Amino acid sequence: MPYEPPTHSVERSLRRAGAAVVAGVDEVGRGAWAGPVTVCAAVTGLRRPPEGLTDSKLLTPRRRTELSGVLAGWVTAHALGHASAEECDALGMTAALRLAAVRALEGLPVRPDAVILDGSHDYLGGPWKVRTVVKGDQKCVSVAAASVLAKVHRDAAMAELGADLPVYGFADNAGYPSPVHRAALAEHGPSPWHRLSWSYLDALPAWRHLKKVRTPARDEGQLALDI
Repeated sequence: MPYEPPTHSVERSLRRAGAAVVAGVDEVGRGAWAGPVTVCAAVTGLRRPPEGLTDSKLLTPRRRTELSGVLAGWVTAHALGHASAEECDALGMTAALRLAAVRALEGLPVRPDAVILDGSHDYLGGPWKVRTVVKGDQKCVSVAAASVLAKVHRDAAMAELGADLPVYGFADNAGYPSPVHRAALAEHGPSPWHRLSWSYLDALPAWRHLKKVRTPARDEGQLALDI
């Protein structure tokens, strides 16, 4: 399906407002049942982006991997941050996202003056200067780059976990729901890499006792994300 390529429009507007360094931020793993939530922060110049750059979800796995290799040398800088399954359980998804994003941003060689977040919700907050952009991974070059880099890195990490735990099919589903994943959970229960506060455990009578319960007020966004 044809799509409009991302531009530097938002990055340019932030620069005109005085932000010398602008980082695009995107996450992957928010709705997964297993593994970390991973955030990439990417700083790009205003050069023409690699051909075909867009939201990672619109790309085939092969094309994502190819682009990731190009982007790693094309971006001015990038860094990855993670919040583990245990941290997602303990903190809730909103706080876990912020933790992973701060780790990514603090991993950059230069602190950004402004951050572009994909979506409408600012889960980062102060002291960071944040601009939220709905479908930022399709509209903004830096966010699209972060999207691809985060997705390829996390998929590879989940595939590595899957080599030790092949029954869950992590190499194919990256910890997200799938028929193989569901069947393995029903038979074997959750692994050490699974999030134990997620509602999938409600449908597993033999393993329901393992569920960790948090107070909803600690994470108002959790119910919408726990799929």
